[in-house]
Amino acid sequence: MAENTNPTQPNNPTPAPSGGGTGGTGLAPNVASLLCYVCTIITGIIFLVIEKENKEVKFHAWQAIFLGGAAIALSIVINILSMILVNIAGFLGAIVGILGFVINLGIFVVWIIAMIKAYKSEHWLIPVIGNLAEQQVNKAA
Repeated sequence: MAENTNPTQPNNPTPAPSGGGTGGTGLAPNVASLLCYVCTIITGIIFLVIEKENKEVKFHAWQAIFLGGAAIALSIVINILSMILVNIAGFLGAIVGILGFVINLGIFVVWIIAMIKAYKSEHWLIPVIGNLAEQQVNKAA
């Protein structure tokens, strides 16, 4: 087989990156943003490490990390408070337990909304957490 001697035409050209605005992940930004929320802290960290360019994916990764951290912290606080109050007065522990269920349900709803907004490529800020995520993205830039 004859060898190509034209320097502008390489023998084995590298494939062009796929279209659709993919970032360092190779995924469409809206899909990568959605996936940041799947396992909050774990997937958020993974996408922070993988994604080097897309600020929107980084924003959702940070927001997912903060959402997961807040959910874990609230759960721990409510469980400890419930255990303490159930020993003082049983009904107080039950009230805190119900309050904990309502808070967890709220976090679940926020988590679902965040995934939907991320998939729709909407920049939705979860109160308090969203501002922290934006600060982290802007600090890294």
